[in-house]
Amino acid sequence: MSAGFPSLVEIEDLLAAADTAATEPLRLAVLREVTVEPIDAYLRYLANRDGMNGSVAFGGFGALVQEAVGDAGAALSGDLDAVLVFAPLIAISKALSSNFAALDAQGLQDEVERLKNLFESVAAGIRRQSGAMILWHGLEPPLYPSLGILDAQKRDGQAATVADLNAALRATLQAVPGAYFVDTAACLARVGGSRFYDTRYWHLARAPYTPVALAEIAAEDFKFVRALKGKAKKCLVLDCDNTLWGGIVGEEGMGGIMLGKDYPGSAYLEFQQEVVSLFHRGVMIALCSKNNEEDVWEVFDRHPDMALRRTHVAASRINWRDKATNVRELAEELNIGLDSIVLADDSEFETGLVRDQLPEVEVLNLPRGRPVGYRNELASCGFFDLVTMTTEDRARGAMYGAESARRHARAQAPDLENYYRSLEMTLEIGYADELSIPRVAQLTQKTNQFNLTTRRYGEGEIAGLVRSPQHDVLWVRAGDKLGDLGIVGACILEYGNGTVSIDTFLLSCRALGRGIEQAFLSEILQISRARDARSVQGEYIRTAKNAQVDRFFVENGFSERGEAHGPDRHVFERRLDALPLREHGHFAHVASPLGVMTARGM
Repeated sequence: MSAGFPSLVEIEDLLAAADTAATEPLRLAVLREVTVEPIDAYLRYLANRDGMNGSVAFGGFGALVQEAVGDAGAALSGDLDAVLVFAPLIAISKALSSNFAALDAQGLQDEVERLKNLFESVAAGIRRQSGAMILWHGLEPPLYPSLGILDAQKRDGQAATVADLNAALRATLQAVPGAYFVDTAACLARVGGSRFYDTRYWHLARAPYTPVALAEIAAEDFKFVRALKGKAKKCLVLDCDNTLWGGIVGEEGMGGIMLGKDYPGSAYLEFQQEVVSLFHRGVMIALCSKNNEEDVWEVFDRHPDMALRRTHVAASRINWRDKATNVRELAEELNIGLDSIVLADDSEFETGLVRDQLPEVEVLNLPRGRPVGYRNELASCGFFDLVTMTTEDRARGAMYGAESARRHARAQAPDLENYYRSLEMTLEIGYADELSIPRVAQLTQKTNQFNLTTRRYGEGEIAGLVRSPQHDVLWVRAGDKLGDLGIVGACILEYGNGTVSIDTFLLSCRALGRGIEQAFLSEILQISRARDARSVQGEYIRTAKNAQVDRFFVENGFSERGEAHGPDRHVFERRLDALPLREHGHFAHVASPLGVMTARGM
């Protein structure tokens, strides 16, 4: 079985025993040209492991076009989170999969165009019926091309044609908000052709994939699902000795540790390079090491083969205390939840302690003494995968560097108000468009603490709300004299009968504590009044992570409505007939759709 998965029997037993009454629902639909029903168990197992109750609805066998384009199936009905599309080449084109060598140039061109049209019509048909994330599994390259060894020499060979079709499929999906290409070829490469396909069951039941293949594909799918549902991790916490380098620096000194271009030091260097790659993808890097602090920083600052440098590290706890305590403190310093953290450590004792005391923290127990596998352990975990890479992600390292300077300025300021004014903070509020839709969707997927409703939206759903005349989708960008924080908050408004409902109101954890949320809400109220609304309703849905915002509406002039909404759902209202003038206190500059305010104009 694929790494990380129990057997199918064990999975069914685990799912039967699972208590799903209080878990978050995950609704998936599968449209397919082949038999893939066994993937159901793997998808539900992965959902359960991430605290969700998964359900999978299968469309009819071989009915992809009818259900997507002709609206003929029930699988796309209801409130779905994701639609999985299985259309391997062997099922959608006998000409290209089995009869390639017999095609002339015109026949090849005609068949390629037919498939491109199929991609476009099916993707558009699914999006017309559902705003859910679309996960379309790409075409696998042929294991044994029709033209034999000659195929690799030809620009229009079978393998090259499949690659071109995958490129066309990617382009089609990129034009559909919230649609993504799943790299099935990568799954094939990891598993190996002899274990990926079951030719016997293909002929018996049109079931091309082995259980091992389906497990690997399900794991790949779940990287997307995890990102969509706000389960992606934000911070990698690293041990140092025998994790970032071989040996114990406090005993062997910087010159005695194993790190460099030769084995075994090359394995640790490779691991560090993967960590740096995560840093450039926007993942926070922190250190948690039982060590003398000066010894560790000497390695970071002076060792010629260190790929990971001090500038990559957002926070550290290098001391002799237990790691559970240190990880708690790191979460507090970085203002993130424990469930946003992954700890990578080679010590079973330390990882066991963290698992026991901090079950929210994900743990990568790197096998001690086998550093050659460390890089793949980290690269394959999928905990940090996101469906989009925003400007904010790329700049996050620099942003946390600026945050260190802000902490220093806060320590020097006589009081909080003077500190705020010294930063010369600015805000910009605007309506979402095609450039900001990916970031807004990402914020709904990633933000847990300051998030009034924790509703998750894909790019397709946000794009639909942007187009809707009954909705406004707004964002807030923050900055100060030390740097740009990027888009840090979002709000979704729904208009109707003189009332504005706040469907979503959220702020990134790294922007908390500056008064941004109050200024953003103030502008939202003014925008609502400009739309001739008489009142604004705000909703708070309690979760295990957003308790800090339970009084947000009350503290900002809203009153709770008396009718019962359940123990974890509260609705608040504020009249707009006596709304005060725009005031934003310590902000030097606020720009919104209603105009610009400066400190001198306040």
